[in-house]
Amino acid sequence: MRSEIRLKHKVSTEESGKRLDALLAGEEGVSSRSFAQKLIEKGLVTVGGRAADKNYRVREEDLVEYVIPPPRELAVEPEPIPLDVRYEDADLIVLSKPAGMVVHPAYGHYTGTLVNALLAHTKDLSGIGGVLRPGIVHRLDKETSGLMLVAKNDLAHQALSRDLRERKIKRTYLALVHGRFRETEGVVEAPIGRSSRDRQRMAVHAPVAREAVSRYLVVEELGDYSLVEVSLETGRTHQIRVHMAHIHHPVAADPTYGFRKERKELGLTRQFLHAYKLRFIHPRTGREMEFADPLPKDLSGALEELRRRAGRLNNKRYELP
Repeated sequence: MRSEIRLKHKVSTEESGKRLDALLAGEEGVSSRSFAQKLIEKGLVTVGGRAADKNYRVREEDLVEYVIPPPRELAVEPEPIPLDVRYEDADLIVLSKPAGMVVHPAYGHYTGTLVNALLAHTKDLSGIGGVLRPGIVHRLDKETSGLMLVAKNDLAHQALSRDLRERKIKRTYLALVHGRFRETEGVVEAPIGRSSRDRQRMAVHAPVAREAVSRYLVVEELGDYSLVEVSLETGRTHQIRVHMAHIHHPVAADPTYGFRKERKELGLTRQFLHAYKLRFIHPRTGREMEFADPLPKDLSGALEELRRRAGRLNNKRYELP
């Protein structure tokens, strides 16, 4: 197993005044602000040779030293967590992931993930994703709900992964976004990569970015918001959230790329983004399969409230198929 890593960072003029945890979140080996906070809590971070609180505001020329502990060996255990399975056969599973569930184990999320639940649900999962991601063909963000594909054997995993790369799997999302559009449909083509300023965020035109293409269709206007269908041609991390913010229509209640005040206004505790439609070719039978997943109650409730405010409860509106 790899041993611990010891690193140093001298605070620059531009960084002066930053909280210690925020500063560390962009440094080598620190994957997120929450990870930085855990290092601080464990006494693995010092400033000028002394332990410091996460709220400490760093000063120019401060010497920050921190230790990255060796990785914990993970043994992913089955957990009897209920799954909302929409279809299952010998090759694959189609399920609806709830908001708040992490897809696979990672630092800070060793239990309660979708993978833990899948291991309890079936002994047949593809091994291509490795110990931590068995059967996982594609992912959804923790706070994004909706349809996912899971492979139960390597044949299915290889075929579905190939189709995903070749853009043969159609994934359509419903998103409530800020503002109204001049055009009712469009394409966002903007490469996405890890932000150089904040490692927790993705950004358009980052130093290292990959092609990203999203197509959107406005299906309903509701006051200062629009309900849009977004279809992915690529699958970059946070793609829809980044692309919508890039064209000045951030996803409602998105704490990372949007406006925080919308959470209270809409009564939401997470971004309004739901993977509601999935179409693919079955890897064994060659049959086209399509699934639709209605909006969960928290999102449909916010939508109905906006319709009420707009006086459109009795008017024609968008309906899920």
